[in-house]
Amino acid sequence: MSRFNPCKGKTACRDDGERCITCDRSFAEIEQTRALIDQLAEFAMAQGYVNVDEFAAYVADKMVKKVKHRQTAV
Repeated sequence: MSRFNPCKGKTACRDDGERCITCDRSFAEIEQTRALIDQLAEFAMAQGYVNVDEFAAYVADKMVKKVKHRQTAV
């Protein structure tokens, strides 16, 4: 298993052509993460949620539970 290192922001990003040497994530991983976040944002906007913080907390909580469940099932 690898450890997630959050992005420090685009201005802190330094690359070696394949990955960010600041957070050590591949550009493919960074792009996929951005795409997933964009999809969630678009969904929340389409639903017209005024309590986006609650939606984000719900999604985060459910994702953590799902990953932990799948890790123990392996």
